[in-house]
Amino acid sequence: MRISTPHRTVLTAAAVLLAVPGTAAAASAAPRHPDDVVRPADPLQPVAALAADRLATADLVAAAKWGTDSPIDDPAREQQVLDTVAAQAQQIGADPDETRRVFRDQIEANKLVQRALFAEWTAHPDRAPTTKPDLSVVRATINRINTDLVRSLADTTPERVSPSCGPELFVAAVEVHHEKHQDLLHTTALARSLAHICRG
Repeated sequence: MRISTPHRTVLTAAAVLLAVPGTAAAASAAPRHPDDVVRPADPLQPVAALAADRLATADLVAAAKWGTDSPIDDPAREQQVLDTVAAQAQQIGADPDETRRVFRDQIEANKLVQRALFAEWTAHPDRAPTTKPDLSVVRATINRINTDLVRSLADTTPERVSPSCGPELFVAAVEVHHEKHQDLLHTTALARSLAHICRG
C-alpha cells in the first residue's frame, strides 16, 4: 500500500531528523514561513540524490538474489566496496576513513531495503519478482554511483563541516524524496544512508 504524499512528507521529515544529529534542534529554530528566508540552491542535494540512486539498486540486488543461495550479507563484497571508495577518496585528497564510514551507511541502508523486500516476498509470494536481473550489471551501476558519490562528498566538504549541514541535508533529503517519489521503506533507508554525511 502506498502512503499518501502528505503523510510521506511527514515521515520523510521525521526519518531524516532522527538520522542526522543536531538537525531537529536546527530545524526547530529555523524560520517557519518560506518568505522569512531566501535560500540558495541546496549544495547537498547531489549527495542526497546519489545516495537515493544507489539505494534504488537495492530492489534489483534483492531480485537478483531472491531464490538463490546468495545471502543479503556479503562481507567480501562489502569489504571490496569499502576498500575501493577509500582508495578513490585518498586519490582525490579526501578522508578515506570518513568515506568508509559514509559508505558503510550506504551498504546498511541497501541491506535494509533488501531484507524488507525478502520479508514481503516471503509473506506474499505473488509479489515476488518473476525475472532475475544480472547482478554483475547491477554492481557495475553501483560502482559508477559509488565513484560519483565519493567525488560529491569531497566537493561538499565545506558544507558538511558547517553548522548548517543538518538543516541543509534535511532540505536536500526532502527534495530528493519528492523528486523520486519514494515509498516509506526507501524513505527510511535514505535517512539511514545519510547518517554520517554531516561531520558535526
